[in-house]
Amino acid sequence: MPPQPDSERRGKKPGKELYRQLRALSCAELWNTEVPRFNAASPRERIERVSVIRAVSVVFSETGSPAQREEALQWIRSLVNDPEEKVRRYAVEALPKLGADAAEEAQLLARLQTDTTERERKSLGRALGRIGGTATLETLQQGTATLDAEAAQRVKARLLREQSPGSIVMNRVLDDTRGLEIHLRGRRGLEPIVADELDAATLTGAPFQGVSVHTGLVVARARGKFSLADLYRLRCFDTAGFVLGTVPNLGGSATPDRIADCIASPRAQALFRAFQDGPVRYRLEFADQGHQRSAVRQIADRVHALRPELLNDPSMAPWTVAIHPSDRGLTVELVPKMVPDPRLFYRQGDIRAASHPPLAACMARLAGPMPGEVAWDPFCGSGLELIERGLLGGVKSLIGSDLDPDALAVSRKNFESAGLTGVNAHFVRGDFHDFGRLPGLGSNAVSLILTNPPMGRRIAVPDLHGLISDLLTVAATVLRPGGRLVFPNPVRIQTPPAALELKSRQTVDLGGFDCRLEVYQKRA
Repeated sequence: MPPQPDSERRGKKPGKELYRQLRALSCAELWNTEVPRFNAASPRERIERVSVIRAVSVVFSETGSPAQREEALQWIRSLVNDPEEKVRRYAVEALPKLGADAAEEAQLLARLQTDTTERERKSLGRALGRIGGTATLETLQQGTATLDAEAAQRVKARLLREQSPGSIVMNRVLDDTRGLEIHLRGRRGLEPIVADELDAATLTGAPFQGVSVHTGLVVARARGKFSLADLYRLRCFDTAGFVLGTVPNLGGSATPDRIADCIASPRAQALFRAFQDGPVRYRLEFADQGHQRSAVRQIADRVHALRPELLNDPSMAPWTVAIHPSDRGLTVELVPKMVPDPRLFYRQGDIRAASHPPLAACMARLAGPMPGEVAWDPFCGSGLELIERGLLGGVKSLIGSDLDPDALAVSRKNFESAGLTGVNAHFVRGDFHDFGRLPGLGSNAVSLILTNPPMGRRIAVPDLHGLISDLLTVAATVLRPGGRLVFPNPVRIQTPPAALELKSRQTVDLGGFDCRLEVYQKRA
């Protein structure tokens, strides 16, 4: 009895193991060895090695030259009408990866109108959903061929994306806001700052009012007419979702149907009309629950049946329908997707280890105001913390220092774009330990140190504890009496310098790990 292949002894499927091996080959190795072997193989071996089709499409699309991709495309096209159904399916699903166009679309449509199996029809539908255009839509409308609802939606959405993508409108007003709740979501630990900003805005006439605070969530209620521009004057939240309803988790098809009813509801239509121009496209997202592909397909199909003008489109849709678990079931939220975020109008560049923008806004708010503020960021990165502090007003000058000249160049561009008139700013290269050599710095020179120091995760730090200890020591010298140090602290310092008093500390999620956001004040 012949020995079993390693993949079978380990319990792996031979096809997946073969694909993994083929995926590691170069274009030349695939084209000169594996493709000829496949072409010359017996029918049985062609089925066993059908993964070569997928491997060619992926490897050539990622690393092949234009001429190589064209050769691969023509070879895969020749397999679309292969006698073997499995070979045809693999070829059909491989075509879109290589930049298929009208010629391939016509070939797939012709195949669709032949006597195909249900499995092959689904493959054709998936491929046409990626490359189909006007010809596919006309074929569906004429009834000479059919696709399932998901594939038909993908074709319509793709055409809309190219011809009339639709856009979010910031200044249009939503008139009927009765009972509308807004979920302001952000990183765990920042909720008190988000709630404080919301309360302050309410006192100055903003059309929103805080209702409750939960982990990673501040619930607000609309108090009257508002626009997205009104909402996005708040800077500390990460995403804002309009609550369409809460659905009990009933299981089976009942829950997806209830979710679809929320998306097709009059409330959702009013939000779409108020805050978007053009056709409505949305992306379904189950927060913290995995992909849920079956549920997404069922929800999208029912929404399309209720309101054909609403199209599920996972690619660059202006809306996300986010489904969050809650103590009452599943909360359905409609989230505007604006890239870039309009609050970051000044962001002309970025660096690899830059701060999360809402964190920068929260830190600036946590620092509190001080007339004639002089603020220093010794690890300025792209300048977000300093700019967010400047946007709050009352700032005389901003000083950014960093060892990376590229970061300083980005900071300068971002600051210039922010348009902070009347604020003197300079960004200099230097080590914070040598603060005495940096312009504008020295003993009792600044009223605020606002910084997000390196944590040793994206940029190596040989002695993180020592770096943070040194930062505290420098702050005790550079700060004026009453001045503040605000920063996320990744280490535990048992005994800070006597000149500094810890005013507050809160644990914050910095993207997969916890850190303590601390505020120190220099004693008088």
